[in-house]
Amino acid sequence: MSRSRQPPFAADVIVCDLDGTLVDTAPEIAEAANRTLSELGLAPFPLPAIRKLIGSGSRELAGRLLRLRLRREVGEDEIESAFGVYLGHYGRLLGQFSRPYPGVASVLERLKAEGRRLGCVTNKLAAHTEPLLRMLALDRLFDIVLSGDSLARRKPDPLPLLYACQKLKTTPQRAVMVGDSASDVQAARAAGMAVVCVSYGYRGDGDTSLADADAVIERLEALSTLLRPPGS
Repeated sequence: MSRSRQPPFAADVIVCDLDGTLVDTAPEIAEAANRTLSELGLAPFPLPAIRKLIGSGSRELAGRLLRLRLRREVGEDEIESAFGVYLGHYGRLLGQFSRPYPGVASVLERLKAEGRRLGCVTNKLAAHTEPLLRMLALDRLFDIVLSGDSLARRKPDPLPLLYACQKLKTTPQRAVMVGDSASDVQAARAAGMAVVCVSYGYRGDGDTSLADADAVIERLEALSTLLRPPGS
């Protein structure tokens, strides 16, 4: 997949991914995953190992951990059962270990002060997304929040990005997606949006999102250098 645009980008609207882009949720995800494995009688994984597997959704993470521990293919029923256990543990842990990355709140506040509209589009369930944003005092900064179960389809489908643009009264050509994984890049490409990836996020094994993004930044503060003045 080749890059389609060059900065600076027209950006009336900035749409951000959540996990691995705005908030470091890996410690919480890993703790919930390991409690799930323990409940199933399986040994835990260290945080660095689980961090490398995050990026394709919690259900896929549950399946991958089961396959690694059991050293065999696992059925859909096994994955669904483990995923249900995981959701219970994750819900009880929500907000205990997750923290925004450095500078996130100030960057979002500055973007809003410039007159840009902000969206958060994540594949996380709404039951977890909205409470977590409130706990971290980030909810007040977004004009729209879409979770993985808010619409009929989720990233990498472009529907959530197109819906966000429609609700925020702009076109995809005047919006920028900020994410950390292949699903963010693919969704933005399909929606006709520019896409910026952060280098510190969760990409999983073999994820080429950094190479495929229109731009890559090491810290969210660098985003402003890639944007045209509002309205231009």
